[in-house]
Amino acid sequence: MGVTILAIESSCDDTSAAVVRDGYILSNLIANQDIHMSYGGVVPELASRAHQVNIVPVTDEALKDAGVTIEEVDAVAFTRGPGLLGSLLVGTSFAKGFALARRIPLIEVNHLHAHVLTHFIIEKGKEQRIPSFPFLCLLVSGGHTRIIILKSHLQMEVIGSTIDDAAGEAFDKCGKIMGFSYPAGPVIDKLAETGNKNAYLFSKPKVQGLNFSFSGLKTNFLYFLQDRLREDPDFLRKNRPDLCASLQHTIISILVSKLVKASLQTGISEIGIAGGVSANSGLRNAVIEEAKKRKWNLFIPPIIYTTDNAAMIGITGYYKYLRGEFSDQEVAPVARL
Repeated sequence: MGVTILAIESSCDDTSAAVVRDGYILSNLIANQDIHMSYGGVVPELASRAHQVNIVPVTDEALKDAGVTIEEVDAVAFTRGPGLLGSLLVGTSFAKGFALARRIPLIEVNHLHAHVLTHFIIEKGKEQRIPSFPFLCLLVSGGHTRIIILKSHLQMEVIGSTIDDAAGEAFDKCGKIMGFSYPAGPVIDKLAETGNKNAYLFSKPKVQGLNFSFSGLKTNFLYFLQDRLREDPDFLRKNRPDLCASLQHTIISILVSKLVKASLQTGISEIGIAGGVSANSGLRNAVIEEAKKRKWNLFIPPIIYTTDNAAMIGITGYYKYLRGEFSDQEVAPVARL
């Protein structure tokens, strides 16, 4: 029969459940929470309440889609952190209850580790490339921007991280300044397609090593827009595509330049991107161009696996299961790991 893992992801505002058998994804369901769009960001209390409503039906559908019964599940993997504590608590409690009732192992998963292991997700019947080790990954999302070396499935080293805001946060907050609803990243990406990326110059922070900073860019964008609107109240309406293209180009150039630097310093040419911002078309095109130029063996995840999903929790849980890395019922969620 093999090893069957039920995976639960509830770190932010997406409730997701997946089933993994012997390293293959059998199902992956995600329930989104549109309610946060009105607030310009995720409201933690609303997110945790929605998880409570969604987690049982999402898990039930994931098992049905996989053709797996509750009795066939050998272990439960869940996101322990990082994330919103209230949201994590719902997923952790559900996973603990499921494992206790079935008397099966419980596997805690680091959400960021799982994003990197997205590249090892395999769907039956599909030909898929898998990175070799060591593997260098740019993890970029709304809450995290890091450069990580994956030395094996379960051994990773963070060699670069943001010292303030994440790249996804810069997209969303600058988008909010322009009046876009949350999440603003996809809106900016779409408008940037028709804009001139060289129309405006925004600040690129000077941060030593492989670390990132996006707080200054956010402030620079705000002041720039305020100055232009004082001169011309209609400036924003007339120049949105150019603003989006220039902002996106600045963020992407910061990300890609650090990734190139990391590759040169480490000598690693197995390169990938992961996280919600890895869905950005501009970033995808930029790393593809660098890969051609530098002869990287490049890995870009399918769009479905860029945002938070339980499939990445399941594949990480599978490798931890093989190593016997289990948690007990005393385990508690952690907002920061």
